[in-house]
Amino acid sequence: MTKDFQKWHNKKEYIHNERPRVFYHEREVWFSYLGINIGFEQDGQGIQFLRPVIILKKFNNEVFWGIPLTKAKKEGKYYFKFLFKSGKQSIAIISQLRLIDAKRLLYKIGDISEVDFAALKQKIRHLIT
Repeated sequence: MTKDFQKWHNKKEYIHNERPRVFYHEREVWFSYLGINIGFEQDGQGIQFLRPVIILKKFNNEVFWGIPLTKAKKEGKYYFKFLFKSGKQSIAIISQLRLIDAKRLLYKIGDISEVDFAALKQKIRHLIT
């Protein structure tokens, strides 16, 4: 598959120079400009290069750990299934955990439940220890 890195580069330049950082909290799910990435790294979709991400850990008002989401059916120790928005299944791709600048956040789409968030964090702890 051919990727148009130049379109993403133009968008990334705008995000870096023009986008304000938004106010966000842990446990929220936001559409984020993830862009076009290398190899198997999760890409954003559509003309805005967006993908939903869970705010896992807020370090300050500028950066956080985020986990990209997918609707594709994935199973295994690197994935976490949960119900989101009207009972639809979402999958957190734990192996794609990354540091993200808040400038990449476009808009909030909801919150993961407290129970699911605790289970997600527990699964991550088991994975890295």
